[in-house]
Amino acid sequence: MKDFGTGASRRTFLKGSAAAGLAATLPFNSSFAAQFPERNMQVYVPTREGGGADRNQRAFSGVWKKYLNTDFEPAFYPGGAGRVAYEKYMGLAKDDCHELIFGNMGPEVLNWVVKGPTFNLDDFLYFARVDADPGIVFVKRDSKMQTIDDIVAEGKKRTLNVGVSRLAHPATLGVMALGRHTGASFNPIPLSGGKNTRAGVETGEMDFGALPAGGIANRPKNFKIVLAFTHKNPIPDKSDNAPTVNAKFGTNLPDLIAGARAYGIKKAAIEKHPDRYKILTETLLKVFDDPEYKEAVIKTKAPWELIGYGGPDECAAYAKAMMEIGKDYKDLLTGKG
Repeated sequence: MKDFGTGASRRTFLKGSAAAGLAATLPFNSSFAAQFPERNMQVYVPTREGGGADRNQRAFSGVWKKYLNTDFEPAFYPGGAGRVAYEKYMGLAKDDCHELIFGNMGPEVLNWVVKGPTFNLDDFLYFARVDADPGIVFVKRDSKMQTIDDIVAEGKKRTLNVGVSRLAHPATLGVMALGRHTGASFNPIPLSGGKNTRAGVETGEMDFGALPAGGIANRPKNFKIVLAFTHKNPIPDKSDNAPTVNAKFGTNLPDLIAGARAYGIKKAAIEKHPDRYKILTETLLKVFDDPEYKEAVIKTKAPWELIGYGGPDECAAYAKAMMEIGKDYKDLLTGKG
């Protein structure tokens, strides 16, 4: 694992839609742009190596690098449920467009609801989302609880332990809201990442789990998805045609996209180098249409149906919605609900 530095001087993250058009309003100097990138791209990742964000980032950057003609160097900072990566990035990253962050917007935005950041949210911009992975409830394939009705019924008899990757997470929020609505008792236990969460469910330590769908759908022999926290199940054929929470229980929850992985950048880098930012965005868009990218995603066994580009405005709207939802359910995110 590469470390880009220590001792972050915590400084000035998200709102960001105003910066989306920044590059278009500033002059574009082709002579300077032609020299970019001048070195390898550095990517701060707020989760552990080998997780969903790492998987997506490697698949994407493995194709993006041929358009930028440089390599990508990831460094992983899972501490503080992702907070450490953002604080290091905002404190240490150079404002030259060579340093980015690649995180899962939902849980990382909810983190700021639970406890405010040590830097200015307005100084950061998510500029490209690469997937939209719904939050889901899943069980071990041979579990005695085979449906969401089984889980709710059992949860009314006793408190069920729910394996989650982080407490402040859209999937965690969904399962706790479900418990509040149905009267079932669920105890979320953060296991620090999808890999550990899957292991907790598979060993039986956890009664069931709540995660993004992608890492569960590609393991059908081990797990069964029993509920989706979105208005529509985008992968019915890969999830045993799991019902959606609103259709099944008559709730009115918003789409809880639990895996919305995206690249972020300091706004100062865009302001100082609009030409470089233009190159980043133009080359990034080429990746989605490249057959090699689809091959790379399929090779990871992640469902291709969950892949999709979202620009700065879409990212900002999603982040804002997550923060508003988080404020409504803050007691659940802190385990006090």
